[in-house]
Amino acid sequence: MTIDGTLFSSTLLWLTALVFALFLALAVRLAPWRKLRDPEQMHVFLGTVVSLLALWHLDAQVQPGLSFHLLGVTAITLMFGWSLAVIGTALALLGVTLSAGTGWEGFALNAILSGVVPATLSQLLLILIRWYLPKHFFVYVLVNGFLTAGVVGVMTGYLATALLVLSGAYSFSDLNESVVPYFPLMFMPEAFLNGWILAVLVAFKPRWVYSFSDEQYLKGK
Repeated sequence: MTIDGTLFSSTLLWLTALVFALFLALAVRLAPWRKLRDPEQMHVFLGTVVSLLALWHLDAQVQPGLSFHLLGVTAITLMFGWSLAVIGTALALLGVTLSAGTGWEGFALNAILSGVVPATLSQLLLILIRWYLPKHFFVYVLVNGFLTAGVVGVMTGYLATALLVLSGAYSFSDLNESVVPYFPLMFMPEAFLNGWILAVLVAFKPRWVYSFSDEQYLKGK
C-alpha cells in the first residue's frame, strides 16, 4: 500500500522520517554484510530488490492518494532476514519514487508501512512459529510462507487505514465503505505470491533462504 504524503501534517511526516531513520540505522548496523560478499548472494539480493521494485509498480488507486500493491516482503524477510529486508524494501521504494517522479513527502511513511512493519511482523511470526510448531517442510511453506504473508498483508492494510483516519485525511465511514471491506481479499494473493516463491526456492535453491535449513526441516522428517 502506498499513501500520498501530502495527506499528512508536516509534523507527522518529520516524526515518521525520524522513526524510519532509526530503524534503517539499526538495520544497517545488524545486517550480515559478510553474507553479501558472496557474489551469488549479492546477485540474488539485488535481483530480489529489482523484482520488488517491479511488483510495487503494479499498483491500483482506490482513493485519491491511496494505492494498493502486493508487498512481497515476507518472502524477502525469510530469504535474507529482518535487517536486509528493511534495507532492500527501502532501496525498492527509492527506485519506485525515482521512476514514478512522485513527491518525497511520504517516502519515510511508506518505507515504514511497506517495509519496516511487514518485515518486523514476518520476523516475529517466524520466531513464534519456530517456537510453537514443529520444524517441518510443510509447516515452513504453508505457515511461514502462505499464512504469514496473508496475515501481514491484511494487517498492513488496516494499519494504513488507521493512519489515514487518525490524521484526519479520511473519515472512517468513507474508508469503511470503499476500502476496508476489501482487505480480506488481499489475503489470498499476498499469501500465494510469497508462499509460491518460498516453495520454489526451498525446493530448488534452499541456500538462498536464510531461515530454511535442510537439517532442521527435512532430515529425519
